[in-house]
Amino acid sequence: MAKKSDQVAANRKARFEYDILDRFEAGLVLTGSEVKSVREHKVSLSDSYARLQSGELYLINLDIAPYERAGYAQHEPRRPRKLLLHRKQLRRIAVKLEQRGLTMVPLAMYFSDSGWAKVTLGLARGRQLHDKRRVIREREEKRDMARESRAFR
Repeated sequence: MAKKSDQVAANRKARFEYDILDRFEAGLVLTGSEVKSVREHKVSLSDSYARLQSGELYLINLDIAPYERAGYAQHEPRRPRKLLLHRKQLRRIAVKLEQRGLTMVPLAMYFSDSGWAKVTLGLARGRQLHDKRRVIREREEKRDMARESRAFR
């Protein structure tokens, strides 16, 4: 995973909506205007997911805002974008996605040290409403305990 400073976008809602079972790092196939827009942090990962189509993995509903100075070479903001993974990883993901209730969601987008756009994907299972409430309760209890321990110092 990349350092916080290199991170372009994060899907904070995904960690609340899903239980993350496994993580994968994938490259993204982007056009020039998309790369420039991503460098300006004009990306939204919410509501996006990865889907396997004809043996390749695509990121659906990833919103990259149009680049203002692109001119005629503008890109479509929500087009499906191909993800670059090794064949072995793709086979492993395909087997896991066939299981009922599992999906691939993007967790973070960043630029690697070599300058390539990367996305961290999470193999996830959706949470029920009562699971979300339990997570909120546990987080608040943890916060209260930390507050109490600081008060006794």
